[in-house]
Amino acid sequence: MITIGQLAQYAGVTIKAVRVYHGRGLLPEPPRDSSGYRRYSAEDAIDLVKIKTLAQAGVPLARIKELLAANSDEFAAAIAEIDRALAEHAEEIRRTRERIVELSSGDRLFVSAEVAEYLERLRRLGVGDRAVRMERDIWILLQSVAPKQAADWVADKLDAIDDPEFEAIYLDYDAAFDWSPDDPRLMELADRTRRWLASRRTGAGRTTPALDPKLVGLVNESVGITSPSWERLAQIVRKAAE
Repeated sequence: MITIGQLAQYAGVTIKAVRVYHGRGLLPEPPRDSSGYRRYSAEDAIDLVKIKTLAQAGVPLARIKELLAANSDEFAAAIAEIDRALAEHAEEIRRTRERIVELSSGDRLFVSAEVAEYLERLRRLGVGDRAVRMERDIWILLQSVAPKQAADWVADKLDAIDDPEFEAIYLDYDAAFDWSPDDPRLMELADRTRRWLASRRTGAGRTTPALDPKLVGLVNESVGITSPSWERLAQIVRKAAE
C-alpha cells in the first residue's frame, strides 16, 4: 500500500493531478486508514498511468472513464471519434491563427483590398489619422450595408486620388476640421470643391457614382465625427446646391 505522494511519483504526475482525477471520478479515492492516510494499491498506480497516458494523448477527461471500461472494438471506435473531433479543433485553430496573422495587415482585416489601398494612399498623401479612421469606419459600414455601391464608390475614389486638385482639396478638408467656423477659407474651399465636382461630372463623359441619401444619412449618423467648421462647411455646400 502506497501514499498519494508515492502514487504520483510512480505514475509521473503531480499530487494535484491525482486529486483532479479523484474529483472527475476517474480514480477512486480510498478512505483514510487509522493513521489518517489514504493508501493506494498497485492497481491504482496502473489505472493512474492509463489515465495519464490517455490525457496526454489528447483524450478529453470526460471520455477517459468510458475508454477505461471499453472493450477493444468500443475503444477503437471511441478513439476514431475523438481523433475526428481533434482534427476539427485543429482546423479551427488553424483558421483562427490565419485571422490573427491578418490582424497585422491592419485595415485589410475589415475592408476590401481596394478600400485598404485607398486608405493607404490617403496616409501617403499626409492625411491625418483622425480622417483615415473616419474613412475606414465609413467604408466598413458601406461595404456591409451596400457592397455594390461601395465597390463603385471606391473605384471612383481611387481614380480621384490621382488628381492633384482632389488631393489638395482633401488635405484642406482634413485641415479645416480645426479651423474656426468663421474662417473665410471655408467659403473658398466649398467653392473649389463645387467647381472640381462639376468639372469631373462633365469631363470625359464620366459621372460620379451616387449613393442612396438614406444610406448617406446612416453613415453620417454612425460615424459621428464632426466639428463646428465642418458643420459650417456643410451648410455652405447645402446652400450653394439650393
